Amino acid sequence: MLQNRVDPQGNIITTSARGAWLGNRGQLHGKGKTILRPFKHKAWIICVLQFKNRHRHVMSPGLWTELFFLDEATAFAAGHRPCFECRREDANRFKSAWLKGNPGYGFDKKTSINKFDDILQAERIDANNEKVTFEADINDLPDGTFIKFDNEPYLVANQLIHHWTPFGYDKTAAFPSLSKVTVLTPKSTVEAFRAGYRPQLKIDS
Repeated sequence: MLQNRVDPQGNIITTSARGAWLGNRGQLHGKGKTILRPFKHKAWIICVLQFKNRHRHVMSPGLWTELFFLDEATAFAAGHRPCFECRREDANRFKSAWLKGNPGYGFDKKTSINKFDDILQAERIDANNEKVTFEADINDLPDGTFIKFDNEPYLVANQLIHHWTPFGYDKTAAFPSLSKVTVLTPKSTVEAFRAGYRPQLKIDS
């Protein structure tokens, strides 16, 4: 098994579970297919598993590292966003929702995606490569958002929380009695969800 699956906190883990989406943060591995760094550039993207019949050998020398996610909501929680090459329609939908949900930045449709990546970079990982989180009222969070509860990642969906594992969601519970929760999904991405972007969830498939 390779260390190439990503959890909602952005950690790159080793598991036999397969993923529904492909991710890219640049070349993270060395010659021995060992992860050397958490990212290489600020463009953390979510790609489809197959595109234009391209075939890749996972963790080939000198090429970007293939990462995998349980579902799109997991990828967003880790800090990724849709790819403009293989997922142009979804990427444009996300960009439009992001703009609608985050008007305070003054961005528009002509703003370079690199500017969005700068914001996401600050919201997902700090100077010590630790996950950035924030506090919010769980009752105000849109479906597709991940929270940390009892030190575990949970997906918010359908007014319930769903416990994440690499293989799927293994248990469901009511919202916790304390409304303030720690949110794993980057704040601007949460606002994009609130503005209308609906990520793919494993519980829907």
